Amino acid sequence: MLVERMKQSAHSRDVAVEITAVPVSDFDQIIDEADVILLGPQVKFQLQNLSAAAAPHGVPVAAIDMMHYGSMQGDKVLDHALSLLKTADQGSV
Repeated sequence: MLVERMKQSAHSRDVAVEITAVPVSDFDQIIDEADVILLGPQVKFQLQNLSAAAAPHGVPVAAIDMMHYGSMQGDKVLDHALSLLKTADQGSV
């Protein structure tokens, strides 16, 4: 449901993004395709390990704010993802 709200927010802003939800167990399969990885609060405890694994790929990993997650604020979560992407892009220049 949060993914759908993020997609709606992106569409209303005319921002072209691909947003998917995958289990943490698929991390190794998606890391080469991802630009940003956001973790739900239930797997936040894996943030440090996944961030370290994603670093060589230049992919930022962050946890979704629990309030934004719980209230399904797709616009706020999308803002977070886009800010991470912008920061990552600036770091590679």
